[in-house]
Amino acid sequence: MKVIPMPADANANGDIFGGWVMAQVDLAGAVLPARYAQGRMATVAVNQFVFKQPVRVGDILSFYARMERIGRSSLTVNVGVYAERFDTQGRYIKVTEATLTYVAIDDSGRPRPVPRPEM
Repeated sequence: MKVIPMPADANANGDIFGGWVMAQVDLAGAVLPARYAQGRMATVAVNQFVFKQPVRVGDILSFYARMERIGRSSLTVNVGVYAERFDTQGRYIKVTEATLTYVAIDDSGRPRPVPRPEM
């Protein structure tokens, strides 16, 4: 996923709000486990969230997700966020890293098993 933060997403110093970055990480992190869950799922934990560098208005942010673990009903994903600064496009720096856990849920919101692929 790629996004560009806008002025409305920034604080008075021109840095992007951490909560805005967290929301984007949650969206990007949900894509991969959704393929395994094959239905509804919910974010149940933010296991780790590290802001390594500030994110600025105009940065081009790239989000990369990697499956860490698939349990009976839960799925854990690591998301790395890299920025291309407006004035140095083509050079990437890691600005954020997070680990999130999602759980597959049924129509009533209760945990359900993650489907296992047929072998």
